[in-house]
Amino acid sequence: MRVLVDVGHPAHVHFFRHPLQQLQKVGHEVVVTARDKDVAVALLRAFAIPHQVIGPRGAGPRREYLQRLAALVGVIRRTRPDVVTAIGGAFVAPAGRLTRVPSLVFTDTEHVALDRYLTYPWATRICTPDAFTRDLPRAQVRYRGLHELAYLAPARFIPDPAVWRELGLSEGEPYAVVRLVAWRASHDRGQSGLSAEWARAAIDRLSARARVFVTAEGDFPPALRHLRLDVPPHRMHQVLAFARLYLGEGATMATEAGLLGTPSVYVSTLVGTMGNFDLLEREGLVHSFRDGAAAVERAALLLADAGARPAAAARAASFAARQIDVPAFVCEQLLDVGSVARMLG
Repeated sequence: MRVLVDVGHPAHVHFFRHPLQQLQKVGHEVVVTARDKDVAVALLRAFAIPHQVIGPRGAGPRREYLQRLAALVGVIRRTRPDVVTAIGGAFVAPAGRLTRVPSLVFTDTEHVALDRYLTYPWATRICTPDAFTRDLPRAQVRYRGLHELAYLAPARFIPDPAVWRELGLSEGEPYAVVRLVAWRASHDRGQSGLSAEWARAAIDRLSARARVFVTAEGDFPPALRHLRLDVPPHRMHQVLAFARLYLGEGATMATEAGLLGTPSVYVSTLVGTMGNFDLLEREGLVHSFRDGAAAVERAALLLADAGARPAAAARAASFAARQIDVPAFVCEQLLDVGSVARMLG
């Protein structure tokens, strides 16, 4: 079988890389297309995943969408996959319908309004975590897990203490990670997280107990350049795995930190719109706030609590043990959707 995977975000590389390895190991062929966004292409290169970058860079949103959709349709027609897949699906679902190739979409983000028009009406099958709060109009398959467990479940991720040396720290030296996002994605418009004032206050308070590293999407704040986290993108999860604390506006990174057993504080006006964060809050893996002041206060308390990190690690291990093997589920769904299409001719 031939599978086409379209990557639109760095986290998508991590989500699909283990399923791709499993499929190729048993003889299936994989084609990967990518959008040149953030560090997605750098990650594909780091994991030695052959790919082709499609679509314009720096074009306006509408122009980029139409040109990239046309380019993806062209790739599908040339490579003739049995099934196309992606997270989100705004490109593969309509491209699959236009080329009569079935599409399998994975999503965990309820507030993406454009999905109602660009994904849900066209996808052959949509897979969502059990925590997803919406019932979708197309064939929806729910599963017990989260996207991030596809690469951070204990069976998939091996912590590497060499990261302390890479950060210029002594092994065991405490550090915290602060994440700022650009709020430029279509589903992020009109939203916010830490103000510049509260970001500065957070760094000042956390620096009293740990080294603080800042990672930022888009233009890096000049006043924080001396705190910039400088590691290769594929080592970011190792950084999160040994941190004493994560505080940030990034939803994916907040989830990743929580699943790795790192006390995680998420701050965003999007809190309350995503079922996976309701689940993570109930499990004690991520503490979510809409208010910057409350988020900074909780982050400072967690960093001051010597028992917070061991307790978070125990909760993360217990949670992961109750979820399915997400990469195996992804493979199963891809082969099922592709096989049905083959039988129907």
